[in-house]
Amino acid sequence: MQSQNNHVFRVAVIGGGPAGLMAAQTLAQRADPARPLQIDVYDAMPSVGRKFLLAGRGGMNITHAEAYQTFVTRYGKRAAILQAMLDAFGPQHVRDWVHGLGIETFVGTSGRVFPTEMKAAPLLRAWLHRLRELGVHFHQRHRWTGWDEDGALLLATPDGELPVAADATILALGGASWARLGSDGAWVPVLEQRGVQVAPLLPANCGFDVHWSAHFSARHAGEPLTTVAITSTGADGQPFRKQGQFVVTATGVEGSLIYALSAALRDQIAADGSALIHLDLLPDLDAARVVDELSRPRGSRSMASHLQSRLGIKGVKAGLLRECASAEQYADPAQLARALKMLPVRLRAPRPIDEAISTAGGVRFEAMEGMMLKAKPGVFVAGEMLDWEAPTGGYLLTACLASGQAAGEDVLRWLRPVAPLRS
Repeated sequence: MQSQNNHVFRVAVIGGGPAGLMAAQTLAQRADPARPLQIDVYDAMPSVGRKFLLAGRGGMNITHAEAYQTFVTRYGKRAAILQAMLDAFGPQHVRDWVHGLGIETFVGTSGRVFPTEMKAAPLLRAWLHRLRELGVHFHQRHRWTGWDEDGALLLATPDGELPVAADATILALGGASWARLGSDGAWVPVLEQRGVQVAPLLPANCGFDVHWSAHFSARHAGEPLTTVAITSTGADGQPFRKQGQFVVTATGVEGSLIYALSAALRDQIAADGSALIHLDLLPDLDAARVVDELSRPRGSRSMASHLQSRLGIKGVKAGLLRECASAEQYADPAQLARALKMLPVRLRAPRPIDEAISTAGGVRFEAMEGMMLKAKPGVFVAGEMLDWEAPTGGYLLTACLASGQAAGEDVLRWLRPVAPLRS
């Protein structure tokens, strides 16, 4: 890329989610005044940040306050690659950035970090105001569809197709979950046709189908299972156990505990056709105590009444026990105790990708130099469309912001030909 005197470099950011907005902010704040930039953010939706707003509807979890060394491990196989970005824009940087927008934060009991008002809308409004002050231009209802023969970006608009020539482009188009909010994965074939390596998009932080009986589904769909633990074996053959809560749905299971294990469960289903998990319905009691309580005389009471009286098993937990334990197990206290501590539930398939909170897969890091596509020089990628995944808890947003900053910095290096891209 060669510079010219008085040339205003034009940078197009495609996608107005957290990664794209952070890329635009980085460009606007760190550009060399001697090399002016025009920064345009294009988004297919009528307004930017729609998934960001919906994700924050139940409480805007912006990052996590656990020890940084632990935080980085949440990115699994991609932790080593993402760490350089997170070192530059990690959990504390996220909090400092939010504070800089005039919004205070606090740490919840689980270590998750939230804005004091718990809402996403005030944060997004303050952020967009800041970006406009910095000179960033926004264009809604502009859907990117590829490039023309001359290399110009093609944007479908209400007024027809619009070609846009840009000195550099940042793609921050998200994955393929929540398509109604703009992340539909339509970019995959466009990039693959240009020789970009893309790992298949898969549901992440998702629910799973279970073949419930019609009776159990009708009676207990929507009920939460609190204070339970799941034990299973991952696709790598390693056992794992985690305690938390989740919800029974009409078709299966979903919720925070399921989401935390979804990557391993999804991969196990892909390898074996299904995933067997074991539920500990009484994780705070050891097996001996459960056997002891069930062995006490119950007189004329039914086993269901005995379970509720001695162990508090009722409602959806009692229904699950009936659903998944055999009649022989239910009739024998010792076998019933084992079922309460290791109740088998077979997961048949992940729910469709559009229902998932996020997606795995995307542009492979091997297809990039820094954040730039090797097959398309001058085009940079950020956010969820990269090949990584993370659990909920602020990890997704933090990495999207960090990758947006990294992409913005790499664009600035690209526009200064003497400065090499990050390795």
